[in-house]
Amino acid sequence: MRGIKGILFDKDGTLVDFQATWFAIGEMMALKAADGDKTRATALMEAAGYDFTAHCFKADSVFAAGTNADIVDLWYPAASTAERAAMVRHFDEVTAEEGAAKAVALPGSKDALASLHSAGFRLGVATNDSTGGAEKTLLSLGVAQMFDAAYGYDAVANPKPAPDAIHAFSDLTGLKPSEIAMVGDNRHDLEMAKAGGALAIAVLSGTGTRESLTPMADVVLDSIADLPAYLAGKA
Repeated sequence: MRGIKGILFDKDGTLVDFQATWFAIGEMMALKAADGDKTRATALMEAAGYDFTAHCFKADSVFAAGTNADIVDLWYPAASTAERAAMVRHFDEVTAEEGAAKAVALPGSKDALASLHSAGFRLGVATNDSTGGAEKTLLSLGVAQMFDAAYGYDAVANPKPAPDAIHAFSDLTGLKPSEIAMVGDNRHDLEMAKAGGALAIAVLSGTGTRESLTPMADVVLDSIADLPAYLAGKA
């Protein structure tokens, strides 16, 4: 595992507090899909992965791991292809603006990023959110200048768990996939790492659990706050 020189981060649950950032946005989107019917909106939220009893998003659910296209497919099954495409564009706009505006950085994440950047690691984001949403969130958090690139689901031919973003980051930086670590809080992040030949680092700061992540991970950390110390021996 030596020779790590670049790091791809998932966004929500890894850099951003998923629960604090996304419940209100998801509820707003669900109310729109339900034409204002709160009971139906609740059902849509549950279908997409929100557990109202535990007050959190379920690991590997559509909300936690999917794209806006996945949510539209789930919530608008009777829509035509053109209608779904229009709704995906609308959801991309909403989540990009609102996600950035409401983004809550996870404790210690900014210091960890600054430490990694200062140490010379090449940094990128790989998310199933839109590319615009990722870029705006990095700007909102005040860390955009540390990143070489952000890859949303719309920036690659195949989103996570496909390894396309790893290949793109490798091409951009000149690093081999084996020199890249993929850090995320859901199984699809780790599946992407394995498929792309990168180091798979799981963090417990999002919706994934130690039980769900350990089988796929090369290492499990509490959060990216622990990443500089861990990678100090891998660089």
